Amino acid sequence: MPGKIRGILLAAGYSKRFGSNKLLQALPPGSPEAGVPIALASARRLLEALPDAIAVVRPRAQKLATQLRNAGCNTVVCKGAAEGMGTSLAAGVRAAADAEGWVVALADMPFIRPETIRSVVRALEGGAGIAAPAYHGQRGHPVGFARSYFEELSALSGDQGARELLQRHAASVSLCETDDPGVLRDIDKPSDL
Repeated sequence: MPGKIRGILLAAGYSKRFGSNKLLQALPPGSPEAGVPIALASARRLLEALPDAIAVVRPRAQKLATQLRNAGCNTVVCKGAAEGMGTSLAAGVRAAADAEGWVVALADMPFIRPETIRSVVRALEGGAGIAAPAYHGQRGHPVGFARSYFEELSALSGDQGARELLQRHAASVSLCETDDPGVLRDIDKPSDL
């Protein structure tokens, strides 16, 4: 739908540090969504805040793609996912090229509150070029980008994601202070659970 902010859930990684597909790993007892796979919990939180979302998955990740589609995400298979996060992000942005902006969430960050995501959306709608939550002054995820960044985002490649773009446009980043520690908590290895 033109004129909308769209969510992009990056779920195309290979979980090299985790040892198995972490995105299918169930959250442990005591977690807000205990027993729910990590990527599915991340997708649900993104969709609660931003119902129009795309999940970018790697080739041959049918089980994950099915879970994310069933949750309500449109899915895009990134054939070059092995190249890294930048390539996956570019694929997601190109798949949502009609949007007025994008909120980019990571599938291995299932603890971000929907209200935090909504604050990033509101910042974009209010005219921010780039918006991100900050917890105790530290920038976290998800990161929102206005339409004016389409060319740079869609040209990303490799494993850097949008890090270099964020550094290059640091003066354009609006931080949304939050009390949500989930903006900094990702899951890279089993001990992170």
